[in-house]
Amino acid sequence: MQRCIELAAIAESEGEVPVGAVVVHQGEIIAEGYNQPISKHDPSAHAEMIALRKAATHFENYRLPEDITLYVTLEPCPMCAGLMVHARLPTLFYGTKDPRTGSAGSAFDLLNGETLNHKVECIAGVLQEECSQQLKVFFKKKR
Repeated sequence: MQRCIELAAIAESEGEVPVGAVVVHQGEIIAEGYNQPISKHDPSAHAEMIALRKAATHFENYRLPEDITLYVTLEPCPMCAGLMVHARLPTLFYGTKDPRTGSAGSAFDLLNGETLNHKVECIAGVLQEECSQQLKVFFKKKR
C-alpha cells in the first residue's frame, strides 16, 4: 500500500485526484497505475483501471489468475468495481472508504452482488489514515 500512496502523490502532482493502485502477483508488483483522467482526457483512466489493464496485458489474458491481489488507496467506484468482477479479480485491499461512490460496501456493494457469477474478497482499511489524509489535504487545497 505504501507504493500506492507514492503513486497517488504522482497523480496529485499532476493535478489529478490522488489515487494509486498496484497489482501484486507472487509477492511482486507486476502493474501499477494512478489517476489520470484529466491528463489523458479519458474518464476511465482511474488508477485501478490502468493497473488492471497492465496486469491483463502482462498475463495476455482478460481474466486474471487466482493469485493476484489489487491494492488501491481509495474504495473503488462503480466503474472500477465492475472491471474487477469482469476480470475475475480474486482479492482487493483498499485504504479508505468513499461514502459517496464507494462500491465495495460503502455506497454500493458491487463486488459481491447476489446475482454475480464472481465475488471479490475485499479488505478495507489498509493504511487508512494515510490514504484518507492524502485525499483530505488534496481537496482542502482545491476548495
